[in-house]
Amino acid sequence: MRIRRSKDFVAGIMFLFFGAVAIFFSVKYQIGTAARMGPGYFPFALGLLLAVLGSGLVITSSIAAKERQAPPSWQFKPLVLILSSVVIFSLILRPLGLLLSTVTLVVTASYANLEFRWKEAVLNAAVLVGIVLLVFVYFLHFQVPIWPWFLSGRI
Repeated sequence: MRIRRSKDFVAGIMFLFFGAVAIFFSVKYQIGTAARMGPGYFPFALGLLLAVLGSGLVITSSIAAKERQAPPSWQFKPLVLILSSVVIFSLILRPLGLLLSTVTLVVTASYANLEFRWKEAVLNAAVLVGIVLLVFVYFLHFQVPIWPWFLSGRI
């Protein structure tokens, strides 16, 4: 088998892997039907969708290109910044609240882009904060602190 688009092939393998893991763990729960979904329904459906998407990427990457591409190079700076932004978010969510931790998440993850611009990062953070507040606080009533502990009056 000749791999013609290596980035698509690697992405397909990654999707297949995560889809298989989601399916593997979801079958431990009751899946149910579309009308009466069990706790394993959504992870199973998402895993199946990822596996199908990954299979499609693997197949098309090996047959649909005229010239062969070089294998993708690993760039560790974006990987570290994206993963660390999620870890930082989880660590500062309770003490700093949803607003500041979301802004920190977006700005830290934005540094992964080679063309980082403060204006775009802050604008993205503001839009995401609005969406997060609307969805998680207003509609879903999540019990997370919105403001930092020193502004909310809690100790």
